[in-house]
Amino acid sequence: QVQLVESGGGLVQTGDSLRLSCAASGRTFSPYTMAWFRQAPGKEREFVAAINWSGGTTYYADSVKGRFTISRDNAENTVYLQMNSLKPEDTAVYYCGRHIGGIDYRDLHNYNDWGQGTQVTVSS
Repeated sequence: QVQLVESGGGLVQTGDSLRLSCAASGRTFSPYTMAWFRQAPGKEREFVAAINWSGGTTYYADSVKGRFTISRDNAENTVYLQMNSLKPEDTAVYYCGRHIGGIDYRDLHNYNDWGQGTQVTVSS
């Protein structure tokens, strides 16, 4: 099992940027695809971005493509999400997860070891 701790959230204005971090401990996470999901109040948790073990392949939800960038530092056991040009609709709790199987990287049921999340609030 991998313990994940998200950080970096906050209250920002439309157009601002934030950088989220997901620090892993316990079992090494370097062999795994990692992903960010988010959950807004009253909505289901949705896929945001994923990155393969080497960082060479990334996947993005259409709603964040071109604005968000996922990256990882395996030496530091950390995954990042750089969020630019933030919009009010990006407001949510952001979670990182470890991919445990399945071919669909956008399916949250294929992830485990969720952290506690970090709140991102974008004001208009």
